[in-house]
Formats: sequence, C-alpha cells, structure tokens
Amino acid sequence: MSDIILETNHLTKKYHHNLALNDVSIKLEKNHIYGFIGENGAGKSTFMKIIAGLTFPTSGDLTLMGESSESGLARKRKSMGTMIEGPYLYGNYTLRQNVEIQRMLVGNPDKAATDRVIEMVELTDQAKKKAKKLSMGMKQRLGVAMALVGNPRFLILDEPINGLDPINIITLRNMLKKINEEQECTIFVSSHILSELYLLATDFIFIHKGSIVETVTHEELEEKCSQYIQVKDNNIPETVTILEKYFPDMTYKVVADDTVKIYGKTDIKAELSSHLMEAGIVISELSNKELSLEEYFVSIMGGVTYA
Repeated sequence: MSDIILETNHLTKKYHHNLALNDVSIKLEKNHIYGFIGENGAGKSTFMKIIAGLTFPTSGDLTLMGESSESGLARKRKSMGTMIEGPYLYGNYTLRQNVEIQRMLVGNPDKAATDRVIEMVELTDQAKKKAKKLSMGMKQRLGVAMALVGNPRFLILDEPINGLDPINIITLRNMLKKINEEQECTIFVSSHILSELYLLATDFIFIHKGSIVETVTHEELEEKCSQYIQVKDNNIPETVTILEKYFPDMTYKVVADDTVKIYGKTDIKAELSSHLMEAGIVISELSNKELSLEEYFVSIMGGVTYA
C-alpha cells in the first residue's frame, strides 16, 4: 500500500476575480503531523475545504487514500475528521448531544466513543451544558472532540488553538501526539503562528497568497533556525571562493552585495578571518547570529528563503 494519504495536483480555486489557491501540488505521508502555516487569508481554509469536499477546485485534482474518483473520494472522506473555520455546533443542544449527533452522522456504531472523546478533550464536567453557553476555548475543544468521534485515519484541524489558554494548548498538543502515535492517524493542522506548531508538527507547509512557498521537515526547520555566521566585507565573490576552498562542508547564502550568511559550525570565525585578511579583504562585520522562528516565518511570507 502507498504511504501517501493525500496528493494534490495543481489545485486552483478562484472566487470571481480572487485567486484563493494557485496551482497547489503537495503530498502528505501517512502518520505524519503536518503544520499548515500562513497568514490570515493565505488560502489555508480554502485548501482544507477542498480536501473535505466542502467546496470544489476551479481546476486540478486530488487523490485521497488512493482514491481520486468522485465516489471514491466520498467513501474515503468518511475516514476523515475535520474542524474547518471553527466547530459547527447546535447551540441549544448540550455538549454531549453535539458529539453524539456527530457520531451518528459519521456512522460510528460505538456509542462509547461519545464519552471517550469528551474525556480526551477534558470536557466531561461540561457535558450537560448547552453549547451556546460554552466559552470560546471550550467550543474549540468540543470541535476537536467532534472531529475525533469517528476514529479518523486523517484529521484536519483549522486553527484549533484559537481561544485556548496555555494549559489547554499543551493538553491539545499532547493529545494530538498520542492520537498520531497510538491510532496511526495523519494530522493536518493549520495556524498563522509558527511557534504554536513547532512543538507539535513533524513537517511544515508554508502557504502565501494561495501558493505553497516552502515545505520542510522539523529537522530541516531546526537547521534553518540555527545559529549562523554573518560576514560583511568589500569582496563577497572572493569570500565565497575562500569558503569553498577552506570550508567545503559549510553551506552559505549570499543575501546582499556585501553580505554572506554561513550555516553549520560557528567556531570557524578566527580561521575565516585569517583567510579573509590574507586575501586583502576588508571586513566590516564577522558575527554569530541566530534566526528565530518568527524571523523565518516573516522571511518565508516575504518570499525570501534561508538556505
């Protein structure tokens, strides 16, 4: 069996003259946790709605759990759990009734699943409260419970952290990790805040103005956000020649006419400085820097990448 749970090919969505999604082609592997990151209005919810069958692409196609036909997609979507643009709740029904209705809608015969998922999101003591009386954070957790009640193989959550306090964010993170590990459930979570997903996701997909601009693993993101050496001098081409000759294992990126960033070891400054001065290069800066998650996010959204 294929390890790909979702593959999209050139998905494009237009609303009148607004291009919400632009030629999106991605592959999601089974049992990973994907962080889907972009600013508000970037196209995150539109993409999720297409995958969930709530809207249709203007062009392009997708394959879900090996199925690409209309009838096949409909079958496989029964193995999905979703919360997109907030939970859809029956306000005059209790929390438990909302979950029970969802259990029946997705066709899960296991009646015990209702109370089990309510306990998972730590809302057992609120089960008899009407949904309209719940706080925003409780509604978000209820939405997650409703997404889980069908025992999904593929879970899609749109901004699930909205309205949660720090303790509940940690609880949700631990719960999703447990579901991923114990139930082999692939999880696709969106947010506009990279730092919120950093401790959860195994992979990250960045979307900007409807287009995918970067896809990285957690390990690759760690490397991109690690320390680097910044060099500013009057002869960057010669500096690059020196780097390739004396430090072949280092990676670098020329970011301006007078600036190069060097990634990898940061204890080479003295040796590098010696080589640069021997070549007659005038150094204006040679310093250690560190790229934060927020800086990386801003750079990606601006279309600039750090190699």
